[in-house]
Amino acid sequence: MRRRTAVAALALTFTAAFTTATATAAPTTTAPAKAAPGGHSKATLLDKVPRRGVLRVCTTGDYRPFTYRDPKTGAYTGIDIDMAKHLAASLGVKADFVTTTWTKLMDDFTAGKCDIGMGGISVTLARAQKAYFSEPYLVDGKAPIARCADKDKYDSLAKIDQAGVRVIVNPGGTNEKFAKANIRNATIITHPDNNTIFDEIVAGRADVMMTDGSETKYQAKLHPELCAINPDKPFTFAEKAYLLPRGDEEFQEYTDQWVHLTTRDGTYKGFAEPWES
Repeated sequence: MRRRTAVAALALTFTAAFTTATATAAPTTTAPAKAAPGGHSKATLLDKVPRRGVLRVCTTGDYRPFTYRDPKTGAYTGIDIDMAKHLAASLGVKADFVTTTWTKLMDDFTAGKCDIGMGGISVTLARAQKAYFSEPYLVDGKAPIARCADKDKYDSLAKIDQAGVRVIVNPGGTNEKFAKANIRNATIITHPDNNTIFDEIVAGRADVMMTDGSETKYQAKLHPELCAINPDKPFTFAEKAYLLPRGDEEFQEYTDQWVHLTTRDGTYKGFAEPWES
């Protein structure tokens, strides 16, 4: 009787061990891959863009010399427009420009409406929380532009931030953020159209604007009445780069290499020269 009991106990022990081992060895079901942050799937754009045949580029079209959309024809021109076409060609595709605004830029980009953001976009930590940036292609910073008769009146932040001075800004971008962070006594005027904002200074409806030094130099050429004030010694340090989707390291590495080459082999310089002359 004792032997039969021992055998039964041994059988139960073996059965339990076998069941446990089988359960441990059983394959688990793999959950489907989730979309990466930024509205893009984990499949790299380095493969997807050539298959699609189009590189979708978010751009505001209101920031010369980098991006400009002709309101009559809808055609885009600018340094970064040419750069976008060059990047697209390197991938064997065409560039398709998706119009956005500075206010909606990050929302449109993270919603996956485009593959890359281009057009004089400044690198900021707030934007870097939502997207990758490419290697920078330009160093810039905030500088004033005013009527030439007033250029000595607004060559410092202290002189600009005085009661009675009208500082004009375009909404949604780093210009507005810089003005709100530094202006306490002057009056801030928000003008929604960045293409006509400099006309407001010429017409005397505003006194000064603080924007990127590269833009002040270009707008001073368009408007002889206006002078860029110390654009090569700006109030801030900033860099311009291209927005890329978070999580896509392959596409980021490709774009970085492309920026590295084009800013050193004369490609970028060639696109910029017509706007600087």
